Amino acid sequence: MGQRRLTSALAVASLLLASCAGEGSEEATSPEPVSGAEAGNGSDVGNGSDVGNGSDVENGAEPETDAEPETDAEAETDAVPFAVEEQATYDSPWALEFLPGTSKLAVTLQAGELVLHDLAGADEVSVEGLPEGIVVDGQGGLGDVVAAPDFEESGRIYLSWVTSGEGGTGAVVGHAELVDSGASAELRDLTVIWEQDPRASGSGHFSHRMAFSADGEYLFVTSGDRQLLDPAQDLSSGLGKIMRLTPEGEPAPGNPYADEGGVTAQIWTSGHRNALGIDLDAEGRLWSSEMGPAGGDELNLIEEGQNYGWPEASNGEHYDGQEIPDHTEDDDFTAPLAWWTPAISPGSLMIYQGELFPEWTGDAFLGALSGEALVRVELDGDTAGEDEIWDMGARIRDVAEAPDGSIWLIEDGDGAGLLRLTPAE
Repeated sequence: MGQRRLTSALAVASLLLASCAGEGSEEATSPEPVSGAEAGNGSDVGNGSDVGNGSDVENGAEPETDAEPETDAEAETDAVPFAVEEQATYDSPWALEFLPGTSKLAVTLQAGELVLHDLAGADEVSVEGLPEGIVVDGQGGLGDVVAAPDFEESGRIYLSWVTSGEGGTGAVVGHAELVDSGASAELRDLTVIWEQDPRASGSGHFSHRMAFSADGEYLFVTSGDRQLLDPAQDLSSGLGKIMRLTPEGEPAPGNPYADEGGVTAQIWTSGHRNALGIDLDAEGRLWSSEMGPAGGDELNLIEEGQNYGWPEASNGEHYDGQEIPDHTEDDDFTAPLAWWTPAISPGSLMIYQGELFPEWTGDAFLGALSGEALVRVELDGDTAGEDEIWDMGARIRDVAEAPDGSIWLIEDGDGAGLLRLTPAE
């Protein structure tokens, strides 16, 4: 597998460490202390938006955001080859999921609301019975939503969100039956099946994206490093990992460290920073997009037991300018197949399987937050090729494929547009 360096052409004239972002945009928050040798060498600061490649500050705290601090340079983008139609607007949306066998699109809002947008034009419905005690702070809030593989029979959906408890805050995953009468909808029998372990102070780098394996037997969950850096290399910690679980949240049989028990038995891969995108291609290969520090955003092919290097190796650097060793062929880490320096701040990932854009079938699409763009990466088996970057004029939070093959985007922040992309005439 070859690796390819992709530059977003976001030429950086200067990096403004004190940039501010709107609430929920993953950009600037008060610094949080970090552990071990990483204290003092920079980490992300932020106020609840994912600067995803957050800036490292002098005291070593990381920004709790997923958007790169603003620069005074603009991206060189490709001509947009699609038509864009706005379908609706929302405040601080986070995730999209088309519900199989229905005309409904589920949309999570960070503040703790799940809405059903009807593609057939019926009135939108707000779902009752959402979990109580959702922590809405920084990057925290209601997160991902995915339909169970048997959704058409069971009505089951999976949600991720952030809670607080002993030790601080942490992401959790739960499932429930979605009962939709058309005029109203509710969740029944909501059950928490997984909790991020350990909890930590602060409100950044939860990750908590989800995807089911191709056979529906396993649930993958991304677990961010919580801006603590070192735990990503610690197999006794559940931070900075991608987990493989059963649909009921137990460690999946056959995991690389299954015999160790505890949180270690959940681990599928390690060495991750803030993996905010995860999806499978048509052959069942698992891919993930990950926010790097200052630069070094990544697209990774996720393979059992591999260590992806964070914070020991990265193609970016700390926000305070301190260097991180680049990936090399002999560093015992798995290097990204594509990366971006300067940063684009990938907040999502979708592998396109549709036919409406036949020339893009099998390619990866990433929503760029600080890049305010939609990014396409050409995939060929287990290799990544050239990218295209299309200026969308707004931070893109999530990307999804509709049953008809159209591509849907949701912007970030208040008044965020839900956009439908179709081929340009």
